[in-house]
Amino acid sequence: MLRRLHLDQPKSFAFTPANLAWAEAQITKYPEGRQASAIIPLLWRAQEQEGWLTRPAIETIAEMLGMAYIRALEVASFYFMFQLQPVGSVAHIQVCGTTSCMICGAEDLVAVCREKIAPKPHELSADGKFSWEEVECLGACSNAPMAQIGKDYFEDLTAERFGEMIDQLARGEVPNAGPQNGRYASEPIGGLTSLTAHDKGRAKTNASVELAVSIGDTVKRIDGSEVPLITPWQGKAVASKRKKAAPKAAGAKKPRTLKSARKSGADDLKKITGIGPKLEILLNETGFFHFDQIAKWSDQECAWVDQNLKGYPGRASRDKWVEQAKALLGDG
Repeated sequence: MLRRLHLDQPKSFAFTPANLAWAEAQITKYPEGRQASAIIPLLWRAQEQEGWLTRPAIETIAEMLGMAYIRALEVASFYFMFQLQPVGSVAHIQVCGTTSCMICGAEDLVAVCREKIAPKPHELSADGKFSWEEVECLGACSNAPMAQIGKDYFEDLTAERFGEMIDQLARGEVPNAGPQNGRYASEPIGGLTSLTAHDKGRAKTNASVELAVSIGDTVKRIDGSEVPLITPWQGKAVASKRKKAAPKAAGAKKPRTLKSARKSGADDLKKITGIGPKLEILLNETGFFHFDQIAKWSDQECAWVDQNLKGYPGRASRDKWVEQAKALLGDG
């Protein structure tokens, strides 16, 4: 299936402070030079924040990871988990249409989507609240037919119950995830035939459903506030790390800048790993055009750059721009 970026794109993208902290923490999982390995979680976080994956988001993340735009776009367009067009503001519904679900009534669920949401997949409903698509197997075959809404599975569906769920969501209500026919999990439809002792005294819903319900909204998108942001591989919380960096601002010093490039022309700053086209433009606008400017930055001047390149905090020191600039001057 051909997947292309949506024609109508926003002008820019920026992570919320909480999501930016989360994204920066993910990057630290990988060794120097391997930051591109964080591409999938960062794209997913951007989609959770915006609802769908925009071109500015893909480009911003490519810049954060020092990747060429096309490499990030290849990932975004390859995986169907990424939505490349706007989705419903309340919910994007994914109906499983593979063998088990198809045999058990998935076509009836698709018919409900066509009637209540839009005639075609990926079209927004008239009120903009819903969108839908048919997807390949989601792995809940024993509870077919099923659909995924947000992060949760809704199983053992009938066309009638599915329609009721969409109406609930439209009213601002949130149906409980999991089986919709009274089953606890994926036990036989007629009830347990073995291990019946375990059936006594258990909760009304299984652990997965209970967790979804405890969130308070099973279609809620991740916003960075769900759990404390911890980086166990570093042995500390990201939030505390970011607070510790603040005193460095007192010793920051703005480097000398130029109003324009020298007569010989600006250097190609993109040769420095971590600087893409957008970041190069930002550096030029700030007054940096040449490798020798960057190579002369002191620690205090590098700290100033880290704090004042909007949208790219800490990039200069993290990617060792000064060392790279010195190496490029030596090679030249």
